[in-house]
Amino acid sequence: MTTYTHGHHETVLVSHRWRTAANSAAYLLPHLRPGRTVLDVGCGPGTITADLADAVAPARLTALELTEDALGLARAEIAARGTANVDFLVADVQALDLPDDSFDVVHAHQVLQHLSDPVGALREMGRVCRPGGVVAARDGDYAAFTWWPVVPALDEWLALYRRIARDNGGEPDAGRRLHSWARAAGFTDVTATASVWCYASPEERAWWGGMWAERVVQSSLAGQAVAKGYATEADLRRMADGWREWVAAEDGWFTVPHGEILCHV
Repeated sequence: MTTYTHGHHETVLVSHRWRTAANSAAYLLPHLRPGRTVLDVGCGPGTITADLADAVAPARLTALELTEDALGLARAEIAARGTANVDFLVADVQALDLPDDSFDVVHAHQVLQHLSDPVGALREMGRVCRPGGVVAARDGDYAAFTWWPVVPALDEWLALYRRIARDNGGEPDAGRRLHSWARAAGFTDVTATASVWCYASPEERAWWGGMWAERVVQSSLAGQAVAKGYATEADLRRMADGWREWVAAEDGWFTVPHGEILCHV
């Protein structure tokens, strides 16, 4: 596992807790039904996890994270919702200590982009998936992020993030590579699709841009940028101001494209 570039600052978690199965795993939902067991890799704060668990109940869903601290976020969400069919596991998806053919569905959202060996991770996901099951992954593609109006500080922000993510051993432009990675992992029956998050209304701009304005100066990304000498605190504040400039634009628009794969086992 590589360094998790985003970290777990509250400015990151507010974004991750917005995610649901409907807005982040719609491509997978038709393949879920009661009785299908699920492994949710890199479950984060557990909002998608809980939705997936509801979709397959009474079958069990196993929520996986790399550390117990990270898994604690999902434990809290699941407990708050009263979801009863979730188990928890600390493990590295690149080397799973699990038997072959353990689950009907193996899912990862925004995980492969952070791994040093995404092909190996997909191979492991396939190993623990039963014949007739599916391995599903969705990842953003940072180089394809698109926005209006032109705000030079956002170009700086994007270049900075992609540089640090690659320093950490990840691939920020993972979305476009998922299909290729799946084939390299040995899957021969792959459905590749794409979907986007779009932020354009005043409320959406305030939430997305406001979150990033804080995140660029407060999260782990900020600390790494300064420590590596890639940006000064003044640079980061300028990027944050760029986000606020974008929020204030009445014609502001931002899209986050994602690649998606369903690998039929």
